[in-house]
Amino acid sequence: MRLGIALAAIAALGGCVARPGASDALIAVKIIAFNDFHGNLEPPRQAIDAPGPGAMMIKVPAGGAAHLASAIAALRAKNPNALVVSAGDMTGASPLVSSYFLDEPTVAAMNLIGLDLNAAGNHEFDRGSVELLRLQNGGCDPAVPAQCRVEPFAGAKFAYLAANTMMASGTSLLPGTAIRTLGSGARSVKIGFIGLTTRTTGILVSPSGIPGISFADEAATANALVPKLRAEGADAIVVLIHEGGDTKGGYDDKGCPGLSGAIRPILDALDPAIDLVVSGHTHKAYVCDYGRYDAARPILLTSAGNAGRLITDITLRIDPRTRRVVGKSADNVIVQGEGYTLGETTVTTTDRYPRFAADPTVKALVDRYAAEVEKVRVRPAGRLTAIPAFTSGAMRETELGNMIADAQLAATRKDGAQIAFMNPTGVRASLTPDARGSVSYGAIYAVQPFGNVLMVRRYTGAQIRAVLEQQFDKTGGPMRLQVAGMRYSFDRSRPAGQRIIAPTVDGQPLRADASYTVTISNFLAFGGDGFSAFSAGSDVAGGISDLEALEAYLSRGAPVTPPTADRTTDVTPPAGR
Repeated sequence: MRLGIALAAIAALGGCVARPGASDALIAVKIIAFNDFHGNLEPPRQAIDAPGPGAMMIKVPAGGAAHLASAIAALRAKNPNALVVSAGDMTGASPLVSSYFLDEPTVAAMNLIGLDLNAAGNHEFDRGSVELLRLQNGGCDPAVPAQCRVEPFAGAKFAYLAANTMMASGTSLLPGTAIRTLGSGARSVKIGFIGLTTRTTGILVSPSGIPGISFADEAATANALVPKLRAEGADAIVVLIHEGGDTKGGYDDKGCPGLSGAIRPILDALDPAIDLVVSGHTHKAYVCDYGRYDAARPILLTSAGNAGRLITDITLRIDPRTRRVVGKSADNVIVQGEGYTLGETTVTTTDRYPRFAADPTVKALVDRYAAEVEKVRVRPAGRLTAIPAFTSGAMRETELGNMIADAQLAATRKDGAQIAFMNPTGVRASLTPDARGSVSYGAIYAVQPFGNVLMVRRYTGAQIRAVLEQQFDKTGGPMRLQVAGMRYSFDRSRPAGQRIIAPTVDGQPLRADASYTVTISNFLAFGGDGFSAFSAGSDVAGGISDLEALEAYLSRGAPVTPPTADRTTDVTPPAGR
C-alpha cells in the first residue's frame, strides 16, 4: 500500500513512473474529404466568401481539379496516415468538359489525385445503374459512341460505396462498407467506412435507369453495419453520406449555428458508435460537433460545399490501448487556385489564404479533354429573333430570366409542372445571337454555367405565397424570382404576409389550400439564395439539367421570340407618398 501511495505521489508530480511510453501516444489519422464535385475539372469561376481584414469579407477564387490535386497533396504531406474520401455526386450534372465524355475524365482525374472512396450520390445514377458500374469497372462499348471518345477508359481505382442502394435480390448494388488500415505494427489502426446514398434518389433520377433498385433508410442501414465493422477490427467508424443540411455560419464556423435539413433526423437516429459523418447533397459547407445538439451523439459532421472549392481537413485521434477515437477536429480549407473575370466581376487571388499551384499531371489531363470539347462549344444550340434583355440585379425582372423560366417549365410539363421559378443570380451572362439569329452551345453554357438540375416539387398555394413573400425579407437581401406560369403584383410597403397582390396561375387565382406543381433548380430546392421557404415542398420528379432545358427550348424549330418582362409588377408607392 505504501509503495502504491508513493508511486501515485510521484505520478502527480510528473515523475517518469506513470508517464506513458511512445507506443501509448495517440495515433492521429487524417481524413481529407470533399463532396458534390460534379465534374468541375476546370476552375468553375466561383469564389468562397471568407474573412478578410478587420470585419470585411473577401471573395477567394477557388476550385479546379489541378488545384484540388495540389491542395490534397499538401494535406497528405502533413500526415502519412491519410485517406481521401468523397460524399457523392462526384459526377453528374457536370460541365461540358466532363459530361460530354460521360464523366470519364473526372474519374481519371480522381485516380491521379488518389481518391480512396466515394459514396455514390443521386447524380451518380443520372445515367442509370449500368453506367455507374462502368465508371467503377471501366470498359468501352462500341455500340455507345459517347464512351471512350478520347482514350480507353479503365474505370475507377477508388471504390464506390452504396450500402442502402438495394437490388431486388436484397443485396446492395455496390459494396456498402470498406476498411482501410493506416500505420504499421502496433501503431496501425483500422478505419471502417459506410457509404450511403440519399433515400430520395429514387424520385430524383429516371426510374428506367434503376430498375428493381430501392433506397433504404440511411440511419437504419448504417446502424446495422456498425457491428460488422467492429467485428472486422475497425477502430473508428466513418459514414460517407450523400445527404446534408445547412447552418447559419460561415464555411468554417465551428459553432454550427442553426443546423437544419434532412441530415438532422438521420443523425438523431445514428448509433453513437459512429465517430464521423462526411455529408453532401445540399452544396453547403459546415463543420459541426453534433454533441451540441445531442449530447448522446458527439458525432463530428462535415461538408465541403461543392465543385471542389473546399476540402475538409479532418483529424481523428485514436487511443492505441482502447482502440477508440478520443479526439476529433476539422477545418474547411479553401482550394485557392486562379483569379477570374465573369461578366463585370473580377476576383483575384489573395495572400491571406494559401494558394495551390496547378498539378501538372492533372492539368495535362484536363487540357486534353478541354481541347477535344472545344468543337462542341461552338456548335449551334438554337435560334432567337432578338436579344433577350438582361441587366443583372437582384430585384430586376428580365426577358432572359423569364425565357429561362419558360424553358424549364416546358421541359417539365410532362411531369405536371404548372409554374417555374428561376433565381436571377443563376443567370450569369447575356445571350446574344449572331447575325443569323443562331446561338452557340458555349453561349448558352455561359448563361447557365452551374450545371443545376431541375426538380419538380409540389407546394400548396399558401407555401407558394410564403416563397413570394420571402423575396423581400429573406436572409441575404431582397431578390425577385423570374417566373413562368403565373403573374402577380407586389407592394413592399404593406405588412409582411400581405405584400403579394392578386397572384394567378394560368389565369386563375392562386388558392391557399390548392396544390400546385412547381419546377425549380436543385439549388433553390435546398434553400439557395436564402429561399428557405422552398424546403417546405415535396418531391414529385427529377428533371434534366437547366442547360439541357434551355437548349431544347431554343432548338424547337422556328426562332424563339424572347418574352416580355411584365409578369411581376411593382406597385409600391414612391417614398414620401
